Amino acid sequence: MTLDQALAFGLMAVTIGLFIWGRLPYDLVALLALLAGVLIGIIPATEAFSGFGDDVVIIVATALLVSAAVARSGAVETAMRPLLRNLKGAQAQVTVLVSAVTVLSMITKNVGALAMLMPVAAQLSRRTGTPLSYMLMPMAFGSLIGGIVTLVGTSPNILVSKVREDILGKPFGMFDYTPVGIVIAGLGVVFLSFAYRLLPDRRAASRSMDAAFNIEEYSTEARVPEGSPFVDRTVAELEALAEGGLRVTTIIRERFRRHAPRPDSLLQAEDVLLLSGEPDDLERVVARARLRLAGEEVAEDEEADADSVVAEGVVTADSALVGRTPAEAHLLRRHGLQLLAVSRSGQRLTRRLRRLRLEVGDVLILKATRERLAPSLGELRVLPLSQRDVALGSRKRSWLPLMILAAAMVLVAAHVVPVAVAFAGAAALVLLLRVMTMDEAYESIEWPVIVLLAALIPVSNAIQATGGTDLIAAGLERVAGNVPPLVALGLMIVLAMAVTPFLNNAATVLVMAPIAASLAERLGLNPDPFLMAVALGAACDFLTPIGHQCNTLVMGPGGYRFGDYWRLGLPLSILVVLVGTPLIAMVWGLSSL
Repeated sequence: MTLDQALAFGLMAVTIGLFIWGRLPYDLVALLALLAGVLIGIIPATEAFSGFGDDVVIIVATALLVSAAVARSGAVETAMRPLLRNLKGAQAQVTVLVSAVTVLSMITKNVGALAMLMPVAAQLSRRTGTPLSYMLMPMAFGSLIGGIVTLVGTSPNILVSKVREDILGKPFGMFDYTPVGIVIAGLGVVFLSFAYRLLPDRRAASRSMDAAFNIEEYSTEARVPEGSPFVDRTVAELEALAEGGLRVTTIIRERFRRHAPRPDSLLQAEDVLLLSGEPDDLERVVARARLRLAGEEVAEDEEADADSVVAEGVVTADSALVGRTPAEAHLLRRHGLQLLAVSRSGQRLTRRLRRLRLEVGDVLILKATRERLAPSLGELRVLPLSQRDVALGSRKRSWLPLMILAAAMVLVAAHVVPVAVAFAGAAALVLLLRVMTMDEAYESIEWPVIVLLAALIPVSNAIQATGGTDLIAAGLERVAGNVPPLVALGLMIVLAMAVTPFLNNAATVLVMAPIAASLAERLGLNPDPFLMAVALGAACDFLTPIGHQCNTLVMGPGGYRFGDYWRLGLPLSILVVLVGTPLIAMVWGLSSL
């Protein structure tokens, strides 16, 4: 092992360690790895920022923008509405929703496809009584398997295409992934349509997205002001406003003294009440008793209050609220949002809301004027769940974005223009036709992902340039060389699946794809199936709620626990490996060309 190889391996080990540690953002870790590579001399300073000009970064950014335009158009919901009216049983609902999100993920970003259909699932759950926990995880997994069908369905496919271009001089095409991906996606939908029964019936955690997940699982606090009509009235009288749908769990008096309330306990001015109940009941009591939400100044403009709506939303992974308290986020002053209650995956919250640091997956009950609610939720990256009239940003119902996306894909498939040019043109057309505003366009691009890709590309190139990739491949050859080629191919899928939850699917591809190609070369085999194996394994992360944001997004609303993902994810992972391995070998051929 040379000094440069040792430095490259050390840098990769530290980078992976920081990814697993999880205390630093992925994009910051990637930037630190890039700078460290320059300082230790394995990345030339002149090439340090070459990744920002790489075609793959342009493709990912513009694909995100165009898919966001499709999501905002409302065309999908319009097309599905007639079908949804006739869905009665749980199996029919799961089948249709999983099929829809899978198909949609083939042409748009998977988390965007899932976000579009989560409110639809919530409405079905409310109308038919089907547990939401039966729907959301299968939908999340469907969004992942849908992404493997086309080049732009998921970022691992785009990255693997880049690696193939670097190694063989020609990238994978728009539909090169389709023969394998469509079969796995189809079998996955069939499996999920029946296997949802492996999931727990979490009715207590997700009984209705228009009401509380559980009467004890939504908590809020409110102050009794001097002018409240309930000063010197009893707890029972206050609870009667909600007709039994609300409980006063604690009275905090003189700032620190806590009292367990009795029905005949008298309320005093400046008491702080910890309340538990359904969202509508919480909102009704706060309004009728003229309570003030603790730590916030509730607007007293009656006209504005009359125009207010209450919406449920889930805190997404890229929300500015993650790790911050409601007070630190200045929800009302900056965004016009009043926080009424919080639910966290079935946990009973004991902290006062103003001291509660919000987490990914928290479900919030928010109140605002109709005019401010939608843009504020979009800015904060809070996904609305049950509010029928709310969506992230403007929702001009139009088929135009879908037509632009289809045209771009056809141009790429016909080899008329390169992928980067086609999607950059599609993005420009979306903006030129004012389907999206410039602000919405910039918000739709996940900049941490863009920075991650741009920073890790030179790091990945450095590992290859120093010969580190060949050295790892030589080590794998000692294992894979003693087994049939088909087993070696399956092993590559399993390795990519195993690494992805700890890294990130993009980082997994940048590390694993060159190794897979080098291993295939050493074994005298065709590198294409091994590259496809990495793309498939990196895209299919079903075992944890933290490996992919789609899995994280459904955890809170579905009331899932960490171990629930194994119930459905493990058999689905086994299915992907058992079907994907021989299918890739059959389509691409293992013999070296």
